[in-house]
Amino acid sequence: MNKNRVSQLPFHLMLLPGVALVLVFSYGPMFGIIMSFQQYVPAKGFTGSEWIGLDNFRYVLDMPDTFTVLWNTMFIAMMKIAAGLVFPILIALLLNEVRKNAVKRTIQTLIYLPHFLSWIILGGILIDVLSPSSGIVNHFLGLFGMKPIFFLGSNHWFPFTIVISDLWKEFGFATIVYLAALTSINPVLYEAAIVDGANRWRQTLHVTLPGMAPIIILLLTLSLGNVLNAGFDQIFNLYSPQVYVSGDIIDTMVYRLGLVDAQFGPAAAVGLFKSVVSFVFISVSYVLAYRFANYRIF
Repeated sequence: MNKNRVSQLPFHLMLLPGVALVLVFSYGPMFGIIMSFQQYVPAKGFTGSEWIGLDNFRYVLDMPDTFTVLWNTMFIAMMKIAAGLVFPILIALLLNEVRKNAVKRTIQTLIYLPHFLSWIILGGILIDVLSPSSGIVNHFLGLFGMKPIFFLGSNHWFPFTIVISDLWKEFGFATIVYLAALTSINPVLYEAAIVDGANRWRQTLHVTLPGMAPIIILLLTLSLGNVLNAGFDQIFNLYSPQVYVSGDIIDTMVYRLGLVDAQFGPAAAVGLFKSVVSFVFISVSYVLAYRFANYRIF
């Protein structure tokens, strides 16, 4: 027993940097939660600021755009979850039908590349590409006689632009996950389906999709934990006051309240509300993942 502990000691020591980072950058900032119950003044600090109970929460609820922000967050997040589930499955099924490995790997690499780019870089690219005056997208639409569309300045188009651009960035990664799931399907099932006279469509319906069902259910249930995460980095780099009505989400609201308007207490109250609701969603998704996909961490 002692020999095992000594031999495992280096592995436990390797955990220390990761544990230290989590303590400093994840658990340490949680001390700031008390700002949501204070009339926080930076010069007085946490100990000198006045305690005001739930007044910051009441102030946030009375703000005219609070429920609009909550709706925007859930609407954009749910559309991202739905698009991020369906589209990668379709691409994975189509790539699975490609028989030339060189073509298949080339396509995988091309669709996977945007995943490694930050939203700062992609934001600049999208602003140029979607420009109503010089963007290539509006130039292409003009060939069909369509008027220029201000994708990043229209409250109608902005949420859909956010969802489609997020899908473009991330669907390659999800596609690879589903392709890995396809490799786990027993080839004997396809041979049996062929013997029964099933064509490729029937094989997809009765062999491929049921074989992918566990990973689909797992990713779907785990994604429920992101219902209130609509993507701060993406929206912060793409939105403007012109589209606050349709593009302002909880994270950008916290940024504006806390860092722009210096209303630290209300900003902390909104952040605490989001954290509590997200914790509930993550707990429920974990239970569902365990029940329907037999997935568990502990």
